[in-house]
Amino acid sequence: MQCGLRHVARNARSIVSRPSSSRLPLETRRYAGFLNPLEWVREKLAPGLKEKTTKEEVDAGKKQAAEEGNRNIFEAAVSPIPRPAETKPGEVVPKKSEIHMPRKSLKPKPTSHKYSTANFKISHRKLNMLGRQISGKPIDYAILQMQFSEKRASTRIMNMLATARDHAVRYKKLKDSKLIVAEAWVSKGPKGPKRLEPRGRGHTGIQTHPNSKLTVVLKEGKTLEEKKLEDRKNQIRKIVSASLIREDRPIRNPSHTWGW
Repeated sequence: MQCGLRHVARNARSIVSRPSSSRLPLETRRYAGFLNPLEWVREKLAPGLKEKTTKEEVDAGKKQAAEEGNRNIFEAAVSPIPRPAETKPGEVVPKKSEIHMPRKSLKPKPTSHKYSTANFKISHRKLNMLGRQISGKPIDYAILQMQFSEKRASTRIMNMLATARDHAVRYKKLKDSKLIVAEAWVSKGPKGPKRLEPRGRGHTGIQTHPNSKLTVVLKEGKTLEEKKLEDRKNQIRKIVSASLIREDRPIRNPSHTWGW
């Protein structure tokens, strides 16, 4: 143990006698930091003045690196389109129209929006009656029909139609005033667990609880006013009157006698 203490004291004397320098070996610097921590902190963390390299020194360093073949990858990369400031007197700069750039694939504008309810406890036959009631109607008219319907599932269908209309306007950028329920269909859902139904005279039956959902597709179409105007024009076009002006269309169901 005394030999170990003598060895440590000898190392400490040699460390103190040597001047503090950054070129000291690693073990010596460790002992120096252990013996005099303030000096080590001052040496490592003291603010010093950094000399700024001039432009001539930077250019000389780049030139030397280019000669040795150790250029930076960003400096060695050649741009495909030379800039006007970097072009030489006899060099031809390609036009933007001659440069082949990959075009971005433009997605077509969506024309419809599909939405459906979740599977809930209802028979597909009962839900199909509501689907036939709103199919082909404008979205506002379909919501109005479900608002005053006496069916139990009408409230759920009304909320679904309102949500589908908002999503079609917000995400698909469709016009709210021209949205119609183009399609509506009912799908069967998973059947629930079967249960026994007690009957008379010791008999039993099986109860099933069906699930189903309603799906609609909203598209831009004719509004209710446009449909009424078109029907009115079709009715007027079918009329054949006995007027003084001769009409260039055949008479429907002509009689065998004169129509005085």
